[in-house]
Amino acid sequence: MNDTSTLKPGHIQGETGIWEMVIGLEIHAQISSKSKLFSGASASFGSEANRNVSLVDAAMPGMLPVINEFCVEQAVKTGLALNAKINNVSVFDRKNYFYADLPQGYQISQFTKPIVGEGEIIVDLDDGEQTTIGIERLHLEQDAGKSLHDQHPTKSYIDLNRTGVALMEIVSKPDIRSPQEAGAYVKKIRSILRYIGACDGNMEEGSLRADCNVSVRKSGEEFGTRCEIKNLNSIRFIIQAIQSEAERQVDILEEGGTIDQETRLFDTSTGETRSMRSKEDAHDYRYFPDPDLLPLEFTESWVQDIKEKLPELPDSLKKRLVKDFGITSYDASILVEEKDYVDFYQQAANGRDGKLTANWMITELFGALKKDNLSFSESPITSENLGELISLISNGTISGKIAKEVFSEMMKSKKSPSEIVKEKGLEQVSDDSEILKLIDQVISDNQDKVNEYLSGKDKLFGFFVGQVMKLSQGKANPGVVNKLLKEKLK
Repeated sequence: MNDTSTLKPGHIQGETGIWEMVIGLEIHAQISSKSKLFSGASASFGSEANRNVSLVDAAMPGMLPVINEFCVEQAVKTGLALNAKINNVSVFDRKNYFYADLPQGYQISQFTKPIVGEGEIIVDLDDGEQTTIGIERLHLEQDAGKSLHDQHPTKSYIDLNRTGVALMEIVSKPDIRSPQEAGAYVKKIRSILRYIGACDGNMEEGSLRADCNVSVRKSGEEFGTRCEIKNLNSIRFIIQAIQSEAERQVDILEEGGTIDQETRLFDTSTGETRSMRSKEDAHDYRYFPDPDLLPLEFTESWVQDIKEKLPELPDSLKKRLVKDFGITSYDASILVEEKDYVDFYQQAANGRDGKLTANWMITELFGALKKDNLSFSESPITSENLGELISLISNGTISGKIAKEVFSEMMKSKKSPSEIVKEKGLEQVSDDSEILKLIDQVISDNQDKVNEYLSGKDKLFGFFVGQVMKLSQGKANPGVVNKLLKEKLK
């Protein structure tokens, strides 16, 4: 494959020209419900194998599914948050296929009449641009169990704890054109789900995972044959898998071959995709309405009631932060990624310099947490203490340089900035008479430099400022130093 470093993201240079990626995602989000979609069994993660299994989940004869109303409400709430059409009548279907960890021999899902129809979201990209990605549908379905192949040298074990857990499958339109867009799209969906409380978004535990449909084409041509990459549980792997799969397809097409429609897996150790099975079409699953479940019907007033209870969502919050706190759109997009970030920021910035607060939170706090391998919830610095630090900088009590020293101590000791400043005697010196004494000493010690400055070497002014700041151990107010030094050197 030729060097792609100069190409736009999502484009691959082949021998016959530039190829474009066409990507669609199917996100499987586990609903934050205590019980499963069609039974009262626990949906908690990490329990002993086969502990959370009811007779319904195990497909015992005569056991009938009963819909979990809470899960239906979360699906409607998610549809509203995705600016999507809510279908007041939807139907559950049986999707027939055999897996050892699927006791019923079918999965209860939705096919022709899903609970949520078309919608769209706006995605922020790393270069500051935005793109709109369409949502094809959202449907409810039950999860399958898990086959364990590493417990015995010759046997596979089955854990049915996940069987019947409620999933929302959010299907995008094929609007995504690069791995980076795909990653940003998943981050945005995850953020929305966490804001509304419908899914915890924990990708490591599998409560949010994605299947990626990838094809390539020359610009302006029809869509190519797509391959599906299954069960990706990190944004980094999603980006890597899409890039690898697209390059594989280009290599085949450049050599005159054809792409087989198939399901593939991403091998994280090699960074490549490998074939899993031929990709089934809808008719292969022999969908038909589940005879044990009536059509799902609800009123418009019920939907409206859910809509009115929605929290403020990321896009609205971003606009408000820019307007109310005067920060950049880019900074606002970082702060709204997580609701905890926004709440922290608004508390810290309340009545203070919004831009300065955003800078300290995004650059200093996020950077320190990453360096110490701490999650945001483990931050030693509270919103109140960060806000107090901003106030001390803004009112001239400490300089920006001293503030970094105070911040470092806050991370270690969890003390308030005022305590640290008082203990270490770090208050900024702004008294004219005190600073003039320092200036007089610097001029006396550097008379040769003074003569050079007076003869026209204006750049030496920075030298004098540096010497005064050094003499004051960084405590002198830089603004006052500049003002008095200019007057004195005249």
